[in-house]
Amino acid sequence: MMHRSTRRCLSVLIAGSALCLITACGGSEPASPAGADSGFVAGDGSIVVLPVAARQPAPAIKGTTLDGGTFDLGMVKGQVVLLNVWASWCAPCRAEAPALEAAWLKFAGENVQFIGLNTRDSPKSAEAFVNRFKVTYPSLIDTDGQLQLLFRDTLPPQAIPSTLIIDRQGKVAARALGTVSESSLRALIEPLLEEQP
Repeated sequence: MMHRSTRRCLSVLIAGSALCLITACGGSEPASPAGADSGFVAGDGSIVVLPVAARQPAPAIKGTTLDGGTFDLGMVKGQVVLLNVWASWCAPCRAEAPALEAAWLKFAGENVQFIGLNTRDSPKSAEAFVNRFKVTYPSLIDTDGQLQLLFRDTLPPQAIPSTLIIDRQGKVAARALGTVSESSLRALIEPLLEEQP
C-alpha cells in the first residue's frame, strides 16, 4: 500500500512528464517530413559576427536552383552574399520568409546577393513554399544536405533555419541560428557593404 505522500509525488511526476510530452509534441505542423532526419535542431536565435581577421573563406558551393538555373558562389565574389538554409517543413522558416524577402527587395540594385539553400526537402514542396511566400531570390536544391555540410570548417549552419552572411572577399562574416528579422539582416549586411571587395 502506497503512502499518501508517495502517491502525491508520483502523481506530480506523471503530470509533469505528460506536460513535457505535450509541449514537445505540440503544434499543428510536423518538425520534419516523414522519413526525414530526426536530428532536427531549432536555432536559439544567436548571432555571431566575426571580425575581419577571424573570417574563413566560404566553401565553393554551386548547384542547381529550384527554377532550373545554376548558382556558383564564386561568380558573385565582390558582393555581400546572404545564404539562408531552409526547408518547407520548417515552421520558423515560414515565419522568417517575409522578412528575408523584404530585405532582399531593400538591397535590390546594391552589391548584395541572396541565395536560399533548400535542404532535406522535395523540390515540389520547396517550389510550393517559394510560391506561397513569393520568394524572388534563387534557392539551391540540397536534397541530401551535402551543400550545407561544406560549411562545417567555417561557421557552420547548425540549425534550420540558419543564415550565413559572406563578405565581399568571399569569407563567412556572420551566422544567425534561427529566425531573422529584416532589421537584423540590415544590421549584418550594411557594414559589409562598406568594406573593400
